Amino acid sequence: MTGPLRLIETLDGRDGFALRDYLTRSEVPFISTVVGTGATRAEGIDFTGRRLPVVVFADGTSLEDPTPAQVAAHLGWVRPPAQSAYDLLIYGAGPAGLSAAVYGASEGLNVAVFERDAVGGQAGSSSLIENYLGFPHGISGSHLADRARQQAVAFGAELILMSQGIDRTFKDHDVRAVLADGSEIRASAAICATGVRWRRLGLPREERLEGSGVYYGAGTSEASACVGRHVYIVGGANSAGQAAMNLSAHATHVTVLVRADSLSSTMSAYLLNRLAAQPNLTVMLNSRVIALHGDDVLDSITVDQSGVETTVATRHLFVCIGGAPNTDWAETTNVSRDSRGFVVTGIDLMADHLKTWPLARAPYYLETSVPGIFAAGDVRSNSVKRVASAVGEGAMAVSLVHRYLAEA
Repeated sequence: MTGPLRLIETLDGRDGFALRDYLTRSEVPFISTVVGTGATRAEGIDFTGRRLPVVVFADGTSLEDPTPAQVAAHLGWVRPPAQSAYDLLIYGAGPAGLSAAVYGASEGLNVAVFERDAVGGQAGSSSLIENYLGFPHGISGSHLADRARQQAVAFGAELILMSQGIDRTFKDHDVRAVLADGSEIRASAAICATGVRWRRLGLPREERLEGSGVYYGAGTSEASACVGRHVYIVGGANSAGQAAMNLSAHATHVTVLVRADSLSSTMSAYLLNRLAAQPNLTVMLNSRVIALHGDDVLDSITVDQSGVETTVATRHLFVCIGGAPNTDWAETTNVSRDSRGFVVTGIDLMADHLKTWPLARAPYYLETSVPGIFAAGDVRSNSVKRVASAVGEGAMAVSLVHRYLAEA
């Protein structure tokens, strides 16, 4: 592709947001044009009778109302696995999975990485990671992920993107996966780095308004649409602080709603200092959103602060309240999870989890209850929820995979 894509969309449309979000996290240059109801032409492009959003590619071809997967396919990113057997399968292309791919491929393993969404995982939506080693001025999550992707591919790892697994079986030295396109592959070991998904507020209308006023994460792709508006953020950890700083550069005012009575125990000191110094930013403690209002687009929210309820107008609410583990896949396997759904590994495999452990040796540090199946990053029980920790665990998991494979 020689130039940026063009995205023609309607104001506050959820389908347009889904595309913007995917393209932003995938580091694909694009130009967005918002058109009003009844418009038939914009930027020299005629879209009479076509369903918006419309994506126009550099070669002049276009897609109307496409899914992110269809755009990825048009860009040539969606391919079936090149082989039927690998040394190592990695599930998830967030920091942990990409790190495992880099170290696994560079050390001679035949590696395939499966990702059903954009590369980067939850970290890929971060507007600026400022406490990652080696980047004194910070780096966006999407840029860091794209550099890691390039590095993994350069070492020979195969990335299989926008691929949905429909079945998998984990047995000692026999890992099998079936994809939605019918592809079936095998490997001797696997690393599960499926990460977490943003937690929801659990309120009525939330699903209907997602992408049309209710957003999850730092709002990187939505920031430019916040110009001249008062936006609200829910959350008290670093992800909320990063979102607040990013959005405050665009919005007229940013209000951060925090359930607790302090931020000091949940947010890094450097972010606390940034928030305190930002003139168009307010932090409301002891606050929570209790209602969402609007038919197809968010128009207001009701906030409860210490028992006092207030309804305020807003078109943008960003939810950054932590993550729930992406471990639904474990339901059909013997991989044990804790009470919250995170994968249990190594020394955390208590007696109840070890009843089916088949080997005389103890599980390795990042090994799950199934020999040869490892977990790394945020998906793992009791992991440190930081990008650097996920990267370290991805590298460590590969070293443990080598030890496991040597047992055969």
